Amino acid sequence: MRAAYVAGTFDTKSRELFFLRQCIERLGLRVVTVDLSTSGKPSTASVHPREVARHHPKGESAVFSGDRGSATAAMGLAFEAFLRTRRDLGGLISAGGSGGTSMATQGMRALPIGVPKLMVSTMASGDTRPYVGPSDICMMYSVTDVQGINRISESVLSNAANALAGMVAHPASVSAVTRPAIGLTMFGVTTPCVQAVTRRLEDDWDCLVFHATGVGGQSMEKLADSGLLAGAIDVSTTEVADEIAGGVLSAGPDRLDVFARHALPYVGSCGALDMVNFGAWETVPERFRARNLYRHNTTVTLMRTTADECRAIGEFIAAKLNAMRGPVRFLIPEGGVSAIDRPGQPFHDPEADRALFAALEAGFRPGPNRQLKRLPLHINDEAFADALVEAWREVSRAAPGARRA
Repeated sequence: MRAAYVAGTFDTKSRELFFLRQCIERLGLRVVTVDLSTSGKPSTASVHPREVARHHPKGESAVFSGDRGSATAAMGLAFEAFLRTRRDLGGLISAGGSGGTSMATQGMRALPIGVPKLMVSTMASGDTRPYVGPSDICMMYSVTDVQGINRISESVLSNAANALAGMVAHPASVSAVTRPAIGLTMFGVTTPCVQAVTRRLEDDWDCLVFHATGVGGQSMEKLADSGLLAGAIDVSTTEVADEIAGGVLSAGPDRLDVFARHALPYVGSCGALDMVNFGAWETVPERFRARNLYRHNTTVTLMRTTADECRAIGEFIAAKLNAMRGPVRFLIPEGGVSAIDRPGQPFHDPEADRALFAALEAGFRPGPNRQLKRLPLHINDEAFADALVEAWREVSRAAPGARRA
């Protein structure tokens, strides 16, 4: 029987973590406790911290270094490697403050999508992106500090334990969908395009659409890395603009690298590369206040990319395309890359677009099954959706075994 794992720093949180274990065991599940302490104190958990630490690439000495900051980071890495070796793990729960949350969620992020993972944390009522990332981690705010069992912590921890036990005891049924899955990236200003592509493909493909908000691109690529996608129609590469120009929705410098690791068919485009994202109007950095800004809504402000930024974006994407191992098609919509990049709209800037397209074309290395195409269409034109669909059919046919994903 698969076990529920309870992990955390048992040197400081043993009472709370054993409370979680007791709650889960009362429901009839087997529990494995894993100690992530870096203090070197004796442990009463099922798995001693030194056993976890041995999974660090440099051994346990890298964890028990005496420096709290580096020890915590090293234990998180060791825990991630440790979890990859477990064959009886049915779900994972933890409770802690910032340090415990950092270590536990690093391990959680390494687990496949669908494996139950729940973090009770003092950090959950805030920016949880560093902890959750592209994974399906459930974050529950502890309300009080994770320090002792009182009327509040008892209620919160009991709910958390019951939730984890329910997920382990009653796993989600296997989807009846047998169509191979593909990832598509969408932004509000490219929605018509992605919806049109999905309509044309959904009878044959399970179309998974990801909101290109930084973590959206990361989520799509995590699934690709896990072997859960047959390929991608990456309409909205906008996260690259945020990476290059300093916006808040970057997916990081590793965006697109998954297609260099796996020979998956890839169709891409320039969706929303005309914009960089910030929060509410008053959050736009002072150095950008004189730029072409657009209030998308009360919480999102967009900034038009310049010709220089567009050149850098094009060079970045071209380099990534050149490293891809599978069949590639990249389609350039010469009539505009977003709903607000067309004549009469606030981000219509032909000079900047030309700089983007020229950099892509100059940097791209074509091959027998690697093509870059310029089309005299706007990204949201029905004809552009048709072109993306045809490109997908070409690359999917050219990738043996892709439909088995």
